[in-house]
Amino acid sequence: VDRMHSFVAYAKKLKGDEKGEAQLFCERLFQAFGHAGLKEVGAELEFRIRPANKKSTFFADLVWKPRVLIEMKSIGQKLHNHYQQALDYWIHAVPDRPRYVVLCNFRELWIYDFEKQVSPHFSNKVAHWAAESGISCFATTTFSDSERQPDAYGV
Repeated sequence: VDRMHSFVAYAKKLKGDEKGEAQLFCERLFQAFGHAGLKEVGAELEFRIRPANKKSTFFADLVWKPRVLIEMKSIGQKLHNHYQQALDYWIHAVPDRPRYVVLCNFRELWIYDFEKQVSPHFSNKVAHWAAESGISCFATTTFSDSERQPDAYGV
């Protein structure tokens, strides 16, 4: 809990610039969850995505295979406008495609479990708001009646 509070205090100080602060944000986020750092767990920053049918190379902000792909946007960006980009990155992040995709704009973390549902239209959302932090986290997935709904973290 103390690590999360420290992370929130740090994140509030950031301007929310995707190009200048995304890597700092991700490093501190990983530390808040108890990891020594991004490199220590094997995560890659600016992970190259090369679709087979295109000549262009795209860069996902962070990929930790097979766990998570994180795509950062500047503060104030509407995350729903970037869903397709994150989905495209995930589709081409093979082999060992990450299970989770996170869209983040420094104030919101939208977490998708693409093993459960790929569609952006969700029939059930698990959302927790950490009101004191000013940063919200939405874990978005569907569940069968027999499945327990996992916790979502407001950080």
